[in-house]
Amino acid sequence: MRYLSGIQPSGTVHIGNYFGAMRRHIERQEGNDCFYFIADYHALTTIKDPEEMRRNVLDVALDYLAIGLDPNQAVIFRQSDVPQVVELAWVLSTIAPMGLLSRCHSFKDKVAKNVEASLGLFAYPVLMAADILIYDSERVPVVKDQKQHLEVTRDIAQTFNRIYGDTFVIPEEEIESATAVVPGVDGQKMSKSYSNTIEMFASEKQLKKATGRIVTDSKAVEDPKDPAGNTIYQLYCLMASPAECAEMERRFRAGGYGYGDAKGALRQKILEYFGPFRERRDVLARDPDKVFAILEDGAQRARRVAEKTLRRVYERVGLR
Repeated sequence: MRYLSGIQPSGTVHIGNYFGAMRRHIERQEGNDCFYFIADYHALTTIKDPEEMRRNVLDVALDYLAIGLDPNQAVIFRQSDVPQVVELAWVLSTIAPMGLLSRCHSFKDKVAKNVEASLGLFAYPVLMAADILIYDSERVPVVKDQKQHLEVTRDIAQTFNRIYGDTFVIPEEEIESATAVVPGVDGQKMSKSYSNTIEMFASEKQLKKATGRIVTDSKAVEDPKDPAGNTIYQLYCLMASPAECAEMERRFRAGGYGYGDAKGALRQKILEYFGPFRERRDVLARDPDKVFAILEDGAQRARRVAEKTLRRVYERVGLR
C-alpha cells in the first residue's frame, strides 16, 4: 500500500505531532511504500525568515530519523525539491471550484488567528491535493481536522478523472481515532497555532514550565466515572503502560493525589519515553550533511514518480 503524509517545518515538533501522526508513519514503513515529505512550500504561508525555514527543515528531518524512520524503507524528502508538485497544483487549480475552497475551515481558522489572508493560504488545499495525487497515493494518514482537505483532494481528483479520463488514484483516509487528537496544555487539540504544545525533545526545565501550564478541571478529576477527562491523565496514558495508567487512575479516584504529583509523573514519563530518541537525534545532529544527503536521495526517488504522473496529466490535458 502506498502511503503519503507531510509535516510543516513551522516550529518545534511536539508530542501531539508524534502521537497524532509521526508514530503511525514509522509503523507504516514496514511492508508498505511510504512517501513522507517536509512541507516547506506550505510553510511559506506563515514563515518569512529564510534562516528559520532552513533550520526548521533540518530539525524536522532530524526528528523523523531520530524516532526511527528508515530511509532504506521509506522515502523522506523536502517538498520543494520536487518542483513538479507546483506544476500539478496549477493544473488542478483550473478545475478546483472557488466555492469548495471557500468552505475549507483551515483558511478561516488561520485568518481568525491573524495569519495573512494570502492566495497561498487560500489555495493551500489545492497544493495539498497535488502533494497527494502526484505520488499515486492510496492511503493518507490524517488527523480529524485535516479530513476536509483530503475530501477536497478526492473531489478534485474525481472531477479531473471525469473530464479527462482515468488519471488519478483516488486516495483513502486513515484516521487512528484513539490518538488522532492529542490534548494540549489548555485542553484543546495540541497545536503550534494555539501555543499549547509540549515539545518532544524539551529539557527537564522546559518540561516543568510546559506541564505547569496544563489547565486542570477539578470536576473532571474528581468524577470517578470519568478520570479520562483530566488532560494530565490523557497525556500520561499515551506513554505509560496499561498498569501505570491504571495506577494513576486509581490514585486520582482514591483522592489525595495532587496535580503537582501528577504533573511530575507526566514529566518523568515524557523524559523516559523520548530519551532513546533524544540520544539518537544528538548523534545525527553532529553530521547535518548526512541528513541533507538523505533528503536529496529521497527527493530523487520522489521526482521519478512525480515526473511520470505529471507527464500523464500533461498528455491528458493537451500540454504534451
